[in-house]
Amino acid sequence: MSPLLSASDIVFRLRSAGCVFAEDETRLLMSAASSPDELAAMVDRRVAGLPLEHVLGWAEFCGLRVAVDPGVFVPRPRTEFLIGEAVALARRLPGRPVAVDLCCGTGAMGLALSAALPGGAEVHATDLDPAAVRCARRNLAPIGGHVYAGDLYDPLPPELRGRVDVLIASPPYVPTEAIGLLPPEARVHEPRVALDGGADGLDILRRVVEQAPLWLAPGGHLLVETSRAQAAQAVAAVTAAGLSPRAAVSDEFDATAVIGTRHP
Repeated sequence: MSPLLSASDIVFRLRSAGCVFAEDETRLLMSAASSPDELAAMVDRRVAGLPLEHVLGWAEFCGLRVAVDPGVFVPRPRTEFLIGEAVALARRLPGRPVAVDLCCGTGAMGLALSAALPGGAEVHATDLDPAAVRCARRNLAPIGGHVYAGDLYDPLPPELRGRVDVLIASPPYVPTEAIGLLPPEARVHEPRVALDGGADGLDILRRVVEQAPLWLAPGGHLLVETSRAQAAQAVAAVTAAGLSPRAAVSDEFDATAVIGTRHP
């Protein structure tokens, strides 16, 4: 049996391992562990560099507790800004919106969007990574969400064409050459397919935008997360696709969302 670790012991170990928010992480780990042995094992995994969310098995996103399985992309706080923009647009639409979450990872975005709307949303989500698909199915099952395995739009039911009110995506947008500069938590423990956006970081985004008009309902909205430095190119792609573009930027979240609307 492992000796009982005190909070100060854990804070010291986490801080020594480079964890900036050691006190907050200590509280979370201590509340999650059911025994001294489990707590010791969780601290060891965190000190070894495993993302906190993978150690806990969940992440907080838009006030929700979202399951995060090992090896699955962890939803980022900055993405909450995109969801706020999506919710504001969805509330202006009549009826219960049809929402699609591409590159869904845990399914956190679709889940948060539906949770924020009075009548919820009909949520469909896709991801290329089998582990992400399994995780998203667990998260979206309680709201009746549908999760499909495949590349972007390919696995979506054809009957969704022209019916999607809100299309959200946080595609990989890190340029290939910059992957090595990411923190080890992401570079080592998250799938490269969820990070690598190609030479300029916009390969996947361009594919999302190009096909969006085929799936959006008249008056429907596309919202894609990107970086501030990539926003102008993303807006150009949205314009070329025939959608009305705008960029939304948040200094608070350090987040950028490019939005395209299909003409009614």
